[in-house]
Amino acid sequence: MQEYETTDGELEEISRNYFAECSETQDVYYFGEEVDIYDDGEIVSHEGAWRAGQNEAQPGIIFPGGAFILGARYYQEIAPDVALDRAEHTGSDLDFSVPAGDYSSCVEITETTSLEKHEESIKYYCHGVGLVFDDDLELVLIFE
Repeated sequence: MQEYETTDGELEEISRNYFAECSETQDVYYFGEEVDIYDDGEIVSHEGAWRAGQNEAQPGIIFPGGAFILGARYYQEIAPDVALDRAEHTGSDLDFSVPAGDYSSCVEITETTSLEKHEESIKYYCHGVGLVFDDDLELVLIFE
């Protein structure tokens, strides 16, 4: 999955995330991301990049398969000193609207990290679509 972040029409970040689904459990594992940070159209950093198997990083679970259990917690990113995101299931069976459409059967996941104390990120995932909202980022278009 590739994500683009812009501010006032200016590209700020492109990240390429590496996921794989376990056919037995339907858990979706997160194996890392490549990150390009931009300033005035030029790449200035790769801060936040990590890959499982390098520098003690391990795969995390981006989304567990099976039942969505409120209160469940797990690590999404396990890359010491780079990315240590932890997720908690905080809402289920929600309706959600973004520019790409209106969705039902959505879930809310709250993320925290020990690398940034007191910070949290709220994300919404919807059945058949995936991630539709990430703090102030919204899904605007789906390519099929």
